[in-house]
Amino acid sequence: MNIRRNIQFALKRRTYKGNKLSEKLPIRMRVSYNCQRIDIMMGYFVNECDWDPALQRVKKNAVGKHGAKANTINADLNKAAYEMDEVFKEFELLDRYPKPDEAEDAFNRRMARRTPKPTSKAVTRFWEAFNTFKAEESAKNSWQYSTVQKFNALAEHIKRWKEPVRFEDFTERGLTSFITFLLTNEGLSNDTTLKQLAYLKWFLRWARNFRYHDMADFEYFRPKLANTKKKIIFLTIEEIKKLLAYEIPESKAYLQRTRDVFVFCCFTGLRHSDVYNLRRSDVKEDHIEVTTVKTADTLSIDLNDVARGILDKYKDTPFPGNKALPVISNQKMNDYLKELCELAGFDEEIHITTYQGAERIDTVYPKYALIGTHQGRKSFICNALAAGIPVNVVMKWTGHSDYKAMKPYIDVADSIRAREMNKMNNLL
Repeated sequence: MNIRRNIQFALKRRTYKGNKLSEKLPIRMRVSYNCQRIDIMMGYFVNECDWDPALQRVKKNAVGKHGAKANTINADLNKAAYEMDEVFKEFELLDRYPKPDEAEDAFNRRMARRTPKPTSKAVTRFWEAFNTFKAEESAKNSWQYSTVQKFNALAEHIKRWKEPVRFEDFTERGLTSFITFLLTNEGLSNDTTLKQLAYLKWFLRWARNFRYHDMADFEYFRPKLANTKKKIIFLTIEEIKKLLAYEIPESKAYLQRTRDVFVFCCFTGLRHSDVYNLRRSDVKEDHIEVTTVKTADTLSIDLNDVARGILDKYKDTPFPGNKALPVISNQKMNDYLKELCELAGFDEEIHITTYQGAERIDTVYPKYALIGTHQGRKSFICNALAAGIPVNVVMKWTGHSDYKAMKPYIDVADSIRAREMNKMNNLL
């Protein structure tokens, strides 16, 4: 890849109300490429009469601000042009265009330049920055508690890896060490390790934007870890019918409400957090209106007979907060669902393949052990698509805005349709 770029030096002129033409002007390097532009101040100031615009250098024997001599200034400008050119050569090897901040960061590293940190962001210690990041980002983006917990887990991993830790520890070599630690010492799978790396990059990118550090290695760090597509676990319509037909023993009557709520999710696509917050005022004649907890999307979901029947079953039963259904905590409901599905005989063997480093790990689980509240939402999507409901309609119900996120479900639905068509062979 060849990146066409143009590197020029000029004086940055200022607009004055009075006559200050005798004041020295700053020298600026401007880099233009791929419709992008970077302006970097060189730290030198000279009179306009001492600048040669044709050569883009300071005239011989001129003296800049603070006594800087022309040959010193011009030598630094030559070095700056050379180092910036080298930066682009690095990205040519990576076969991609750099983002402006990536190119500037790489240039500053080569020149060993550090941008002074604003006094309002004078905190330089890693953990002070980390806590500020959590506080500011969670407030700005309305993080759920689960997101905060993910960053708390990342913090614990980092502390066990290296303490005290500095931003300077996250060079390419340091990041490799951290990844190795997660795989070998913490026993994480490749998939989980890559998620931890993504959270770390999120924080490091934020910290760099706020001038806590000027590291950029993490932007280019992409370890090659073997990974497999995550298997979508869901219940088919036949399995949902089986679950509904199962006679729950009197001694386990507490599973009845869990089954009702779960089946309701299977026929509406609601997450646990949203069915937990569903109020009677959200239930309309032929649909429910929900503002999702995770994404704050307002959804209108049409009610089918099964979902309407479950709502009607509990319409005269009072629940705290005028809730529409008897929804318990997510953790407790997950436990009850596994118990219920085991009793109902969902013991099909599910083969799950994961990787830890280069090691392939094959594990077989009974299906009931993999059933949780989120399988209700997954079951709704897979079964709706398999039934031939258009993707865009399902996405309106579920709140998905990205077709890419629906692709795995579409693949599953296609496989279901192919399997059902093969059954026709038995009729011949």
